[in-house]
Amino acid sequence: MDSSVPDGLARRLGIEDLAACRRLAEDREWGPEDHKWRFLFSVGDVYGIDDGNGELAATVVSTPYGKDVAAISMVLVAKRYERRGLGGRIMRHAMDKAETASLCLTATEYGRPLYERLGFRSVGLCTTYTGTVEGPSKRGVSVPVEVKDMPDVRALDTEVFGADRSQLVDGLPSFCATFHVVRDEAGVAGFGGAWWNDGRAVIGPVIAQDTKTALALVDEVVPQGPIRLDIDHRHPELIEWAERHDLRPAFSTTVMEYGAPVRNDPSRLYLPVAQALG
Repeated sequence: MDSSVPDGLARRLGIEDLAACRRLAEDREWGPEDHKWRFLFSVGDVYGIDDGNGELAATVVSTPYGKDVAAISMVLVAKRYERRGLGGRIMRHAMDKAETASLCLTATEYGRPLYERLGFRSVGLCTTYTGTVEGPSKRGVSVPVEVKDMPDVRALDTEVFGADRSQLVDGLPSFCATFHVVRDEAGVAGFGGAWWNDGRAVIGPVIAQDTKTALALVDEVVPQGPIRLDIDHRHPELIEWAERHDLRPAFSTTVMEYGAPVRNDPSRLYLPVAQALG
């Protein structure tokens, strides 16, 4: 196959390009992540650069939340083209198209130098914990979400995340295998979900007014089997939960921003939907 660097422009991808995206992800040893890719296509803008041989040379996903923030993710370059400028090209394309005041992403150690060159700054650290658990507790603090809860869920998410993510939030009850809320006299005090990604349950999002509510949600949405939590270091109580359940750190990443500071409240943003979405 021709290994010369493709010189074509980035283009907007559609769901018909999903198989090519999965092949590129597998080329980078990321796994197919079909469920996540489909959700990203439904809420974000997926861009790619063709390699001229029917495959993708690079991808990026930009998920905009109104005009405030766009979450950047799935920055992939085929191994045969790595370190030849494609990552920067497709990132600049996504940045130019975003039209938001801020951008955010979670960077691996491998990718962080590229983002720093593009002007992103580090604002936090995240460690991914993995392991196997016995299943949810039966405390009954949370309940499965109902349609009547969704206005309060959207309002709490906007308040905590600092941007309107209504399209994403409205898709969570169907995206997640389990999606619960904790109600109080004022409405919804927290919400949390778990979704399956290539045989492992990702716990998130978890957004709550306080730590007690957040931990109750985590306890009650975890399924039996292998799980993953992406824990911001500003939440040692979640690290304690992970260690108490014999989860172990798998890898760490850097939370980064570009442009205006994201107006979120990390103290109530306990777990992201996914590192790809914030």
